[in-house]
Amino acid sequence: MSHLKSLSTAILMAVTIVVVGCTPRPNTDIAMPSEPQVQGQSQVAKPPSQTGTVPQTPRDEQKSREDAQSLFKKEIEISKSKPDSRGRLYEEAVAAKRLIVQSNAPAALTLDQVRLPSEALDRENYAHFEDNPVKVVTENPVSTFSIDVDTGSYANVRRILASGELPRRDAVRVEELINYFDYQYVAPSDPSTPFKVHTELAPTPWNPHTVLLQIGIKGYEVNRQQIPTSNLVFLIDVSGSMRAVNKLELLKNAMKLLARQLRVQDRVSIVVYAGASGVVLEPVGGDQTAKIHHAIDRLSAGGSTNGGAGIRLAYSLARQHFVKNGINRVILATDGDFNVGTVDFEALKNLVESERESGVTLTTLGFGTGNYNDHLMEQLADVGNGNYAYIDTLNEAQKVLVEEMSATLHTIAKDVKIQIEFNPNVVAEYRLIGYENRILNREDFNNDKVDAGDIGAGHTITALYELSLVQSSHRWLDPLRYGDSGNAANATKQDELAFLKLRYKQPLESNSKLITRKIAHRDVKHEIGRASNGYRFAAAVAAFGQILRGGKYVGDFDYTDVVQLARAARGEDTYGYRNEFVRIVGLAQTLQPNQPG
Repeated sequence: MSHLKSLSTAILMAVTIVVVGCTPRPNTDIAMPSEPQVQGQSQVAKPPSQTGTVPQTPRDEQKSREDAQSLFKKEIEISKSKPDSRGRLYEEAVAAKRLIVQSNAPAALTLDQVRLPSEALDRENYAHFEDNPVKVVTENPVSTFSIDVDTGSYANVRRILASGELPRRDAVRVEELINYFDYQYVAPSDPSTPFKVHTELAPTPWNPHTVLLQIGIKGYEVNRQQIPTSNLVFLIDVSGSMRAVNKLELLKNAMKLLARQLRVQDRVSIVVYAGASGVVLEPVGGDQTAKIHHAIDRLSAGGSTNGGAGIRLAYSLARQHFVKNGINRVILATDGDFNVGTVDFEALKNLVESERESGVTLTTLGFGTGNYNDHLMEQLADVGNGNYAYIDTLNEAQKVLVEEMSATLHTIAKDVKIQIEFNPNVVAEYRLIGYENRILNREDFNNDKVDAGDIGAGHTITALYELSLVQSSHRWLDPLRYGDSGNAANATKQDELAFLKLRYKQPLESNSKLITRKIAHRDVKHEIGRASNGYRFAAAVAAFGQILRGGKYVGDFDYTDVVQLARAARGEDTYGYRNEFVRIVGLAQTLQPNQPG
């Protein structure tokens, strides 16, 4: 809101100057962008014969007050609009400034003497959530959640840090930071079982008195040439809020990268939306690269944002050209700033949720800054049985749409749920790191009507639990005065630390299948140095995310410790993503406010 405050202050100061009849001193200490010039219009010049103060009659003063009220209403109208941070806002601020000058001509006030806001408008939207609490095993032995393959939070945090700021806490979803990276889990060799489960236990880097349990899932890998025929609908936001280099222009280049990967049997169409929506490219073969690129190149931004109408049209087109046993997916590319038509958050979710029943899934690609709606983009992908990524650079588009194309487009298992039961004879307390908006009720695990996350071909999913074992003296919570109300643990299963269950459905089936696995107490490694590189790097990323969120559970573990742990665990880093992570942590440390003393 700092942008609007600056605008409001500038307008009210200018109006006050006019009311008291003083000639303002020119403001030359702040350089502003040159104003857009309108053909045939010039700036209002100072009347050459007027110097000093200008006497005002009571009638003039009344008119000045009325003008001030009118200008204040104009400023409110600007604040209610949804402009790009440096585009339409600047133009409207200039217009408001002209009104000040023109409505108070007796005062020697020029356009150069009213200060325009210089900071970017920040209307980014993030869902608030609290970190998962510590649970006592004797009271809550079972933990249930839906898997999450999204990675948007990591790229968005990287973008915010690169801009010279620390991200707000709600922008950091720790599981999306962790799942950005591949941990070299072994993939299943038989496609009849779509994923393989891995577990590893070792001391927690930030707390030597607890143990970190890593649960890893690796999806069956499919070569991009072997994925089913694709029916893709690019749903592209061309509203005025997308008028920026890091929005529509980056979006167009990203879509071209994906288009180059398509085959002759694939079909792609393009739907755009602004104040209204329309089809700009009817379905064409994936080998028609020149035609697809030409349609993308012709896109330009302007108008309001009727996202609901665009979603309906895109799904309708996808259903019309539905490919049986193929990939039918809408790819929504936008900043999420819907401002006309269906704009209610829950209504948009319900719209996508109802559309998914047709077998068409939804991937959301987020772009831009200033007015970015992370909350909406992440939730639409969740209810649309798809995935969510944030595109801050063309390199990120290359990662999501080219390197991980099979995982992004081809679903190999749907409604994947994890449930773990901890043995109270071995584990005293636990907490799940991340997945706060993926928590399920215990009874949801066996209910096939309850929606959960989907896994794409080759996807890697990682979840971390921090455990306080019974044999450890460490406790987050004080023991109950009158003891626990019973202990149902079977004394014959002392070696079992936990029992892991996973449910999933094949993409075209409605009944789930079950995978179970025992996690043995003897599997705990007593030194973190003996843990795998993947385990230690995932722990470093988890620590980084928790520190960005306030560091409630990491004690004195800081950015320096994260860098040391990550550097030692980089291992094979084909694309340099782990090296980049180390640099990002260092940048966050530099941006951290200096501590007293």
